[in-house]
Amino acid sequence: MPQPNPPRLIDLSHAVEHGMITYRGLPAPIICDFLTREASRSHYAPGTEFHIGRIDMVANTGTYLDSPFHRYANGKDLSQLPLTSLANLPIELIQIPENMTRIDATLFKGREVANKAVLIKTNWSQHWRTDTYFENHPHITAEAATLLRDAGAKLVGIDSYNIDDTNDGTRPAHSTLLAAEIPIVEHMTNLAALGDTHEALFFAVPVKVRNFGTFPVRAFALCP
Repeated sequence: MPQPNPPRLIDLSHAVEHGMITYRGLPAPIICDFLTREASRSHYAPGTEFHIGRIDMVANTGTYLDSPFHRYANGKDLSQLPLTSLANLPIELIQIPENMTRIDATLFKGREVANKAVLIKTNWSQHWRTDTYFENHPHITAEAATLLRDAGAKLVGIDSYNIDDTNDGTRPAHSTLLAAEIPIVEHMTNLAALGDTHEALFFAVPVKVRNFGTFPVRAFALCP
């Protein structure tokens, strides 16, 4: 009897590397040894060695998730987010027209976003680790954020520099979505690999840190 094909796992995250800049003006991560393999040998039996690494980074590094605490002092922090808001979420993939910077509400009207991870595919991740990535990036409008909130989106992700226009200090998308306890995932990549896959599920679970609003995730999709 033929066996069913196993589900596919699609990685939607950037790798975190020493010295890389995720957000202009924020420091790059420092990745180094805390205990080298050579130094560890004195602690263990002959032939046994371990490596313990150390990383110094700001929370907004690589592909990361924002919780309400990122925007609001009384909002839920990373440790308070229910797993149901981060994992096993049906995906609604929204393809944005080429060269569109301002993503308005019309792109989301009529789409089934309720209780789903709404992933916004702009293809901006092609500019990752270049100066272009930081300038004139695609972002959603205040009206689009309001529509997604009112339509019941569970999580919103984007493969761009920021879900907001960084020239707008009010950050309307962050303000609207996080006030409604809708997590945001920014700096995604490889959304093209999802294709026209239906019934795919999304996962983006950060470390469970108290009094912290943002942390990198290994975002991925599980496709039947």
